[in-house]
Amino acid sequence: MIQIDGSIGEGGGQIVRSSLSLSIITGKPFMIERVRANRQKPGLLNQHLTALKAAKAISDAEVDGATMGSSLFSFSPKSVIPGEYRFSIGTAGSTTLVFQTVLPPLMIADQPSVIHLEGGTHNPMAPPYEFLTDTFLPLLERMGIRVEGNLNTYGFYPRGGGKLNFKIEPNPEPRALHLNEKGVISAVEAKAVVVNLPDSIAQRELHAVKSVLGRLDKREVCEVKEGISPGNFVIVQVRAQELVETFTALGERGKKAEEVAEEAAKEAREYLEHSAPVGEHLADQLLLPMALAGEGSFITATISSHTTTNIEVIQKFLEVDITTTRLDSGLWKVSVQKV
Repeated sequence: MIQIDGSIGEGGGQIVRSSLSLSIITGKPFMIERVRANRQKPGLLNQHLTALKAAKAISDAEVDGATMGSSLFSFSPKSVIPGEYRFSIGTAGSTTLVFQTVLPPLMIADQPSVIHLEGGTHNPMAPPYEFLTDTFLPLLERMGIRVEGNLNTYGFYPRGGGKLNFKIEPNPEPRALHLNEKGVISAVEAKAVVVNLPDSIAQRELHAVKSVLGRLDKREVCEVKEGISPGNFVIVQVRAQELVETFTALGERGKKAEEVAEEAAKEAREYLEHSAPVGEHLADQLLLPMALAGEGSFITATISSHTTTNIEVIQKFLEVDITTTRLDSGLWKVSVQKV
């Protein structure tokens, strides 16, 4: 049984999610202690328990220690079971992070799957739905894995209630992916979404995005009248030759619309100032698919603790060599190869 220290590196939930995915893929059981030790509320929360239960469901795993607040649990999978599944977090916890736990084993299975999720759709410290559908999933499609997403209802803190689903057309032998150039920037676009809130908030946000970026080829206000909880977020997307990068900021009580917009716009501006195609958050997401393909590379501007932690976890389960190299330009190249 592989021993995992949940306090290594960034010491958060990503260690749990990556370990669950890789355990199912390899059939190797693991035990993790000091779960989310570096978080304000350590241990398993609703979101992580749902991911754990989802991983158990798709692999008929034996699990010990899966309780609220637990800092230690073990997971022993059998084989991945493709099919149609429904998972509800019961709170506003991130549905996309639960999805990212079950996606890797299901995307290399021998049959398609459908995943229905209920909870939060746009959360702090989690990839929003649009990041998946516009940035991450198109890159998986280039690897031969087709995943189609559909958002039915937005879900925000504190009540959640968002509903989305994903249809997964797997490929047991994904192709290698190399992202070493950004290419020509064809468009910079912004979208402000307000759910059960005045559209004037969205208008202010788009004006602020324009002020930060200067260039804004397209702007869109999306006003949604029906939703369980009010909510607001801003998305700035940079359409480059090789990919679409997505930057998001969430509204919250006491936070000015302009502050929300500037948060997303400044991230996009930093991305536009360098030639690396892969942003900081996308770098984390690409590691596992590339490791499953046994080959891949990308260039990014920074190597976060999330990335280095994910590398450490992946190499506990898979026989791959993942290297990070500082280039003369100051950028970083991440390469994945089979050992």
